Amino acid sequence: MRPLVRIARLGRPVSGRLALAVLAGVGAAATAVGLASTAAWLISRAAEQPPVLVLFVAVTAVRAFGISRGVLRYAERLTAHDAAFRVLGELRADVYAHLVRLAPAGLAELRTGDLLARLVGDVDGLADVWLRVLLPYLSVGLVAAGAAVLVGSLLPSAGMILAGAVVVAAVGAPLAAAAIARRAEDAIAPARGALADAAVDLLRGAPELLASGGAPLAVARIAAIDTRLAASERRVAAGAGVGSLVAGLAAGASIWLALLVGIVAVRDGSLPGVLLAVVALTPIAVHEVIAPLVPAARQLPGLAASARRVVDVLDRPEPVLDAARPAAVPEGPLGLRARVLTLRYPGAVADALVALDLDVAAGGRALITGPSGSGKSTFAASCLRFLDPAAGTLELVGEAGAADVRTLAGDDVRRAVGVCEQDPHVFDASIADNLRLARPGASEEELGRALASAQLHEWVTSLPEGLATAVGEHGARLSGGQRQRLALARALLADVRVLVLDEPTEHLDEPAARAFVADLEGATRGRTVVVLTHRPDLCDPDVWARAADLGRPGALDRSRPGTPARARAAPNRHG
Repeated sequence: MRPLVRIARLGRPVSGRLALAVLAGVGAAATAVGLASTAAWLISRAAEQPPVLVLFVAVTAVRAFGISRGVLRYAERLTAHDAAFRVLGELRADVYAHLVRLAPAGLAELRTGDLLARLVGDVDGLADVWLRVLLPYLSVGLVAAGAAVLVGSLLPSAGMILAGAVVVAAVGAPLAAAAIARRAEDAIAPARGALADAAVDLLRGAPELLASGGAPLAVARIAAIDTRLAASERRVAAGAGVGSLVAGLAAGASIWLALLVGIVAVRDGSLPGVLLAVVALTPIAVHEVIAPLVPAARQLPGLAASARRVVDVLDRPEPVLDAARPAAVPEGPLGLRARVLTLRYPGAVADALVALDLDVAAGGRALITGPSGSGKSTFAASCLRFLDPAAGTLELVGEAGAADVRTLAGDDVRRAVGVCEQDPHVFDASIADNLRLARPGASEEELGRALASAQLHEWVTSLPEGLATAVGEHGARLSGGQRQRLALARALLADVRVLVLDEPTEHLDEPAARAFVADLEGATRGRTVVVLTHRPDLCDPDVWARAADLGRPGALDRSRPGTPARARAAPNRHG
C-alpha cells in the first residue's frame, strides 16, 4: 500500500480545498441523518396532537435539512473534484515530464500500449483515492460516530447496536469484499495495459497481418486478454456483491434490534414513546450514508495496483542526468570523437556497444557500418545524449577544444546534433506542421529551402494543397523515400552542426536508396555527417570515409590487431 499512501500525500498542496470538501461532506451527511431523525420525532409528536407551536421548530428544521442537504452535497462534490483534478493535473504533468527524461533508453522494456494505459487510465483512476475513499470515509465516519453518540444519549443499548453495525458495514463488509476480489482487482490494471498494448499492435500492423494471414491470431490474442480481464471483473463484482450483502444484513439487524430494545425501553419507562421512532429510524439514515463506503473500499486493491504502476514510472532512474553547472557546447563546426566508448541500456546485463574508438573531423563525412544489433542505433542515441557512456568518452570537438557530452546539458547537445532515425516518425498532420517541429517559427520560404535541399520541393509544390497537404497517420500517404526525405528536411531546418543518419536507406529499394544517398551529399554540404548503415556499398568511398565497423572490431586499425576500430574521417571533396 506504500505507493497508494505516496499518491494520497500528493494532496497536501490542496489540503485546504480537501478540508472544505470534508466539511461540506460532513454537513451533507449530517443533514441527511438529521432530516430522518427530526422527521421521525415530528411524526411521532404530531400524532399526539400538541399545539402547533410545539412543532414549529421541528417543521423548520426539516425544511432546513432538506434544502441544505442538496446544497452541501453539491458544494462537497464541487470542491472535492476541483481538488482531485488539480492533483491529477500535477501528477500527469510529472509523469509526462519524467517520461520525457526517460525516453528512449529508460523505456525500452515498456510497451507502447501499456505505457499509454499508465499515463491515461491509471492516472485518471487515481482520482478515486480522494473522491471515493479518503473523503467519504472521513466525512461519513465522523457523522456515523456522531449519530451513534446521539442515539446512545437517548438509549445506550441502541447506540451500541448502531456503533457495532457501523463498524461491520464500514469495515467488515469491505474486508469481506476484498478477501474475495483482491487478486482479481490486482490483475485488472495490468490486464488493461496488456489489452491496450495488444490493440495498438493490431492497429499498427493491420496491413501486414492481413497480408500474411496473421490477423486471426492477433485477434485471438486480444480476445484471450479480454476474457481474462472480464473474468477478473466478474470476480470483483462478486466481491462487491458479498460486501453489499454484509452491509445490508448489518443495516437490517441494527434497525430491528434498535426497534426491539426501544420497545422494551418504552415499556419499562426508560425511553419516552415519542423517541422510539428516532431510535428505530435513525439507523436507516446512517446506513444510507454508509452505503457508498463498501464500493469505495472495494476499489482499494485496484487503486493500489494503479498507484504501483504510476510510481514505477516515477521511480525509474533517469538514464541521463545533467550536470549541476553544464558546460557550453564548443563554438563553430563540430566533430565527433569517441574513446573506448561502451554503452549499456538501463537494467541491461550486457553492453550494447563495446570499446568504440572513433574520430570524425568537423565537416567530415563518415560511415559506421555493422549488421543489425551491432549497436548502431545505440550509438545514435548516445550522440543525442539519450544514453550516457557506461565507460569511455564521447566528445564534441570544436576549433577551441573538446567537450565530453556528459558535461553538457542534454538540450544543448540536441541543438547541436541531430539524428534521422531508421524509421522516422511522421505525425498525422500537414507537411508544414511536420517540418515546423524542428523550428516552430519557420517561414514558408525557410520550409521551401529545406525541402529543396532534400529534393522534395518540386513534389510538394505539385500537390494541390502544397505545404498544407496532410501526410496521414504515420505518414501513410508518403512513400518510404518521401518519409526519409521529409525527415532529412526537418533535420536540415533545425540547422544542426552534426547530423547522424541511422540506416537512412533501410526501407528503400536499390534505385531509391542510391538516389537518396546521392542527394544527401549535396543537401548536407558544410555539416559533419555520420551515416550508420549495413549497406556501405551505396556510398561513394571517395566521399564517405569508413570510420568504424561495429561488426568486425579492429578491422580498420590493422596496426593494432585485436583492438577496437579506429579511423579518422577527414573533410572530403565536399568540404
